[in-house]
Amino acid sequence: MYTRILVPTDGSALSKKAVKSAVELAAAVGADVVALNVVPRYPTSYFEGGISVSPSEVARVEKQWAEHGQALADEVEKAAVKAGVKARAITVRSDLVAEAILAAAKKNKCDLVVMASHGRRGLKRLLLGSETQHVLTHGNIPVLVLR
Repeated sequence: MYTRILVPTDGSALSKKAVKSAVELAAAVGADVVALNVVPRYPTSYFEGGISVSPSEVARVEKQWAEHGQALADEVEKAAVKAGVKARAITVRSDLVAEAILAAAKKNKCDLVVMASHGRRGLKRLLLGSETQHVLTHGNIPVLVLR
């Protein structure tokens, strides 16, 4: 059925629900799990009057974010291994979360993405967007969406 399942995580309660389901599914079908955390780049502002941040401070903050992201992915890997599922934890740096998820799925030869959705509707969805919706509409592999 499935051989490698990608599960993006941001550490939220909803994301943890997706992780649990992905690990259970992987255990049931004998699939591997790839845990992914997408780490944003430090925002820089070039607006007049904006405070400039030194490159060393930007590097320090980005390193801290990357370490936190890797820790989140490592938690998923540990949970999978505890359930008897082969797993790997990865982080990628990108401001385009959905694109990073799709690229990671392709690069790691995943045949399913399991992810959470906040289920936003109407104006909130328009303003806040939906990474899940983007993965669904722009990807070419199955996506299991949990709410």
